[in-house]
Amino acid sequence: MKLRNLIATGILAAAAAGAGYYSYSRFLFPPLVTTSYASLAPVSEAVYGTGTVEPERWAKVVPLQRRRLVELCRCEGQVVKAGQVLGRQDDAEERSALEQMEINRGQLERDLLRAEKDRDKSDAARTEYEQRWTRHEEAKSRIAAQKVHLDSLLLKAPLDGMVLRRDGEVGEIAGPTDVLFWVGPPAPMQVVAEVNEEEINRIVSGQKAFLRSEAFPGRSLRATVSQITPKGDPTRKTFRVYLRLPQDTPLRIGMSVEVNIIYREKPSAIVVPAEAIAGDWVQLVDDGQVRRVPITVGIRGARNTEIIGDISKGTTILSPARRDLADGARIRIDNTAIRAAEAVAPSEPADQPVAAPEPAVIAATTIATTTTTPTDPDDAVISAAISAHVDSVVNDARRNILNR
Repeated sequence: MKLRNLIATGILAAAAAGAGYYSYSRFLFPPLVTTSYASLAPVSEAVYGTGTVEPERWAKVVPLQRRRLVELCRCEGQVVKAGQVLGRQDDAEERSALEQMEINRGQLERDLLRAEKDRDKSDAARTEYEQRWTRHEEAKSRIAAQKVHLDSLLLKAPLDGMVLRRDGEVGEIAGPTDVLFWVGPPAPMQVVAEVNEEEINRIVSGQKAFLRSEAFPGRSLRATVSQITPKGDPTRKTFRVYLRLPQDTPLRIGMSVEVNIIYREKPSAIVVPAEAIAGDWVQLVDDGQVRRVPITVGIRGARNTEIIGDISKGTTILSPARRDLADGARIRIDNTAIRAAEAVAPSEPADQPVAAPEPAVIAATTIATTTTTPTDPDDAVISAAISAHVDSVVNDARRNILNR
């Protein structure tokens, strides 16, 4: 009987200890989590592409025959008229042949004049006149053809404009595969971009685009879609898109740019860090406890994502989401990680441009923000990228501290 009481007492003590440990772990030492806030911000989605700056009207000057160059103008940057001679290929042989043709034509013309005087004397004289007239006309035709041949050895401006670039040097041999001059009006300019065929259905004329150029890392560069080539390239699986540049663009002809064409945007949306979303719900903090709230994902971003649901601006949510925590579980918020992350978050100017994604990674770029809506709505994408970058630094700092 005494042994039985001792066993019962031990079981009760173990149960009490387990309950005490559970109460301690649940109420006095709950799991440590990091949090973020839902923000109200503009969000946008863009199609990524790469392109080159070109004049809207321009043409190449290419030799029709493979010959040595004997003349080339020093005329880069100069205004020229259509038909103006820019260079000449070696035509000595053709000129010599033309001189012989001219001499021969002169002799045939004199013979024709003599035959014309006697053509009414007899049938034989008339026949001789007709033969000489035929030979004379053939000589004239050959001379005309030779002049056309000589003219083809002249390199002429194909249209009014400026000589944008000159390649080649006197003495070199150039042919139909060699571009010697680029000629055209320097303005207006456009960007000719290549876009993956999977994304082309999202693009229409009139959409705005943001450009990134290594030559202008601190500038906000814009363009507008003006035209889409109806036929794509089946080999490269891309379509050509033309974007009109504003008159005051700092870009120069021949520069390469990265293009983000905005096809979907909202001036105001609730956004949270992408890592805070677990499927179709997020976890908000309510009086020290976790509460799951169902949401619908909207515009997705690399760092931030739009959510639609019973979440308002300023709501505290778990970031990253903790799938291992049951609904109603008590938590502790890691304020140390938040303070450390805020300390390393950089302060960036408001006009910092968006860094475009690598084309090999994604074809469609999504940009979401956690900043206040800019005064100029066209700056929403740029502001979005800044916030995404800051959020990235903050979240990375949090993870680094938790992993120590």
